[in-house]
Amino acid sequence: MTTERYRMLIRQGLEALEQNDTLLALVLFEDACKLADTPTAKSCLAYCLAKEKKQFQKAVAMCLSAQQKEPNNSLHYLNLGRTYLAAGQKLKALRALRKGLKMERNQQIIDLLVQLGQRKTPPIAALPREHFLNRNIGRFLTRIGMR
Repeated sequence: MTTERYRMLIRQGLEALEQNDTLLALVLFEDACKLADTPTAKSCLAYCLAKEKKQFQKAVAMCLSAQQKEPNNSLHYLNLGRTYLAAGQKLKALRALRKGLKMERNQQIIDLLVQLGQRKTPPIAALPREHFLNRNIGRFLTRIGMR
């Protein structure tokens, strides 16, 4: 009985996440974690905590814990990337999402990466992206519509 209820809660929670209803998903994953503290429930709950309650440090720790238990599950990398995005850490989010994509092909990760977009190459490739010439020339080219 409890395993059936657990599976139902996880399924409904994942459906709620697909609909961007993180508040409902938070409640469902909290109930699922009470029944069985699995890495899947933990990483999904972590993303919901970050999104709804702004508990970013706790959420990142929970996602990393889930990754250690199941390192080849791309769902954990997706949730870690979403958590980093909610915390405003785009670079860490991109790293986590790309690493998850290496583990297995996950359409949600692909969609999120496409949504985030690709950076354009720097105008002067020999210089680092952060160099003031690259930044200023890039801004200028964007303003005049050449990028």
